[in-house]
Amino acid sequence: MQLLFISTPYFCFISVPLRASTVGIHPNAKWSEHGITVAGGNGSGIKTNQLYNPWGLYVDDDLTIYVADLGNNRIVEWKSGATNGIVVAGGNGGGNGTNQL
Repeated sequence: MQLLFISTPYFCFISVPLRASTVGIHPNAKWSEHGITVAGGNGSGIKTNQLYNPWGLYVDDDLTIYVADLGNNRIVEWKSGATNGIVVAGGNGGGNGTNQL
């Protein structure tokens, strides 16, 4: 199982496969009472406001989130405050083509 935890003064991001039943989180971790969904959250699917089996993420200095959307063979960029992502790589099925992952 892969776990990615990124924390900044205002945000906490955790990437966990949905099948995970237990996660080793430090016992002194502090959690916000009310979380904010910043990418996805609209069920599984192919639309730009959906993800299908997200597998990993990266957050840059501008708080832009890049999600490896494994089920859709794409990388999706989510700008801070955006309601839809932008496909920045792949999105045309799996394969060897220059527009595929």
